[in-house]
Amino acid sequence: MAFAGILNDADITAALAACQAPDSFKHKEFFAKVGLSSKSDADVKKAFEVIDQDKSQFIEEDELKLFLQNFSAAARALTDAETKEFLKAGDSDGDGKIGIDEFAAMVKN
Repeated sequence: MAFAGILNDADITAALAACQAPDSFKHKEFFAKVGLSSKSDADVKKAFEVIDQDKSQFIEEDELKLFLQNFSAAARALTDAETKEFLKAGDSDGDGKIGIDEFAAMVKN
């Protein structure tokens, strides 16, 4: 698993179960349930690197759409509305993508 050593498998399973229904994903609740919001800055950076599939140093909209699948291949894709809301919540500088500092701020707040 991509998050081995960072996150607990049981926490990942519980967090994914809580947002199985379309339009039920709430990033703050997910980060808390999966345990990411209480992790060190180094672990948050490792998580960012897993989610940044293309290694561009940014998480773009297409990577956000498949965000849950980083935690489990069987997880659903986010709906367009969830993806747009997630991007809006994290993109504090308005450039259409989420950098590491933006991601860390979103996870921790």
